[in-house]
Amino acid sequence: MPIPDAHPSEQAAHAIVVGDADLASYLDVDPGNRYPAVLATTRMIGLMEIAAAKCLVPLLAPGELSVGVVVDVVHTAATLPGATVTATARFVGMAGKRYRFEVVATDPGGEVGRGHHERAIVAVERLLEGARRRAG
Repeated sequence: MPIPDAHPSEQAAHAIVVGDADLASYLDVDPGNRYPAVLATTRMIGLMEIAAAKCLVPLLAPGELSVGVVVDVVHTAATLPGATVTATARFVGMAGKRYRFEVVATDPGGEVGRGHHERAIVAVERLLEGARRRAG
């Protein structure tokens, strides 16, 4: 349960310098489908999630964290290794118990992605217990 009377940060950002492990080519496991050495869409989404999670830190009670629930983004431009990519999340309101964000990713050339993201606050132990039950 989020801390009563606490409010999410209006905006937060997270940046990385694109390295080898951030590239689509690093994720390439199918020899019939070669991926280029540019920022992977999955990594861009991860940056957006981290930025949004930072907004929710003021709401977290001990033993809680926020988890991604909905991601609806487009990746519109490629980013080369060595460039800094910054994801910014802006809190825009609630959808039931979920926190909604507008997210944007940029590199030195401009915008590379944008969309919406939703997160929920959960108890870590409850999340892990559910995962253990699913694992059998």
